[in-house]
Amino acid sequence: MSEEFGPDFVSVTDDEGNEFELEHLGTLEHKGNQYMAFVPADMDEDNEDFGLILLRVIEQDGESLLADIDDEQELDEVYEQFMEELFEDEEE
Repeated sequence: MSEEFGPDFVSVTDDEGNEFELEHLGTLEHKGNQYMAFVPADMDEDNEDFGLILLRVIEQDGESLLADIDDEQELDEVYEQFMEELFEDEEE
């Protein structure tokens, strides 16, 4: 993803029909699966509890969809990998 043209935003709808605007921070591969990290587009940047949102990319009927990560260990591993990559980018 190139930051040259600014951040990427996506709209997602939850199971209850609520629509959210999210800013895409990055994408990574972990154990053969693809994951994406987001923050709410309307996030208060001064709030330390900014709420990183991690979702798994799944294929369904030939279409890429975003799904929750239900497994706690998988979520922790993906979170750690994203944090390493995000902070590595900031240091450079």
